[in-house]
Amino acid sequence: MIDRLAAVRKKLNEAELDALLVSQSENRRYLSGFTGSAGVLIISAENAMLATDFRYYTQAEDQAPAFDLVKVGYKFTDHLADLLTDAGAQRVGFESEHLTVAQHERWQEAASEFEWIATSGLVEDQRAVKSPQEVDKVRLAVEVADEAFARVSQQLRPGATEQDVAWMMRAEMHDLGAGGIAFETIVAAGKDGAKPHYRPANKKIPTGVPIVIDMGAAIDGYHSDMTRTIVLGAPDATFYEIYSLVLHAQEQVAAQIRAGMTCVEADAVARDIIEEAGHADHFGHGLGHGVGLAVHEAPKLSFTANEDNVLKPGMVVTIEPGVYLPDWGGVRIEDMAVVREDGLDILTRTPKAVEAQIIPAS
Repeated sequence: MIDRLAAVRKKLNEAELDALLVSQSENRRYLSGFTGSAGVLIISAENAMLATDFRYYTQAEDQAPAFDLVKVGYKFTDHLADLLTDAGAQRVGFESEHLTVAQHERWQEAASEFEWIATSGLVEDQRAVKSPQEVDKVRLAVEVADEAFARVSQQLRPGATEQDVAWMMRAEMHDLGAGGIAFETIVAAGKDGAKPHYRPANKKIPTGVPIVIDMGAAIDGYHSDMTRTIVLGAPDATFYEIYSLVLHAQEQVAAQIRAGMTCVEADAVARDIIEEAGHADHFGHGLGHGVGLAVHEAPKLSFTANEDNVLKPGMVVTIEPGVYLPDWGGVRIEDMAVVREDGLDILTRTPKAVEAQIIPAS
């Protein structure tokens, strides 16, 4: 935490800010260690304060020893001006992408004598590059997801519903030691597989259709994210065609991406292959995203990313090209990887060969 605070203070100095208020939950946890749901960090060159309410006083003392606990009760704004004065602040940064308009107005009204400066990505950019310890935590979450997927795949039989499979994944991850699921598991069979963020329904999964399963585990606050597209029983010819295309695109990404490449360039590796195959209109989302304390965080590997967003060593990202045909279904293959100077270190171990995606129906 001391190193992370030092990095933030350096950015404050570069931005000519006297203090930064951090209220976004993952940023707050990253900088302080505090996992409570309510609280604000006030960070200046000399001060590091955590203001929270009665519910979290003891927890804050245990989890955030590098921060001075400020017991503000449930009326943080009543204390805001005094806290900023104690911090010696005049120009105060706030997280513009996370603070509501109403909250911002309350803060300004409560401390109108201070200059309020919008900041963006000040902590998120720091979080994007993971320490070796963070990578180890992500790796554990990936291992849990890998094993849970293997267990559920062995149990899958005709008659199971999409919701059944989602609950089986949750139960197996819990049994393997996960603190929770990274996000609501997606199980999308048949035509519903063409909906990238589909929610599983209480409907039986037919045989012979693609089943997109997107799932992940959470361990000690860090997440995993994996997608496989399987078939229960014998698939049709379209499955082999589309699956082979998506797998080829993903394998080329794994072979070509390395530190120094822009996020747009990384996305283009897979996108060009899919477009050349005639499916430009069937790959509508980005190639991937960062994963860590949040399941979606910087960097964004996408055709919509800023041209100056560059991949750096230590970033943990997903690689998840997909092709979605509305009248048939979809195929998405997603691995997690660590960006290295000379390429990608693929963390996900669940097999991807087409033969491994075909589950016997009996």
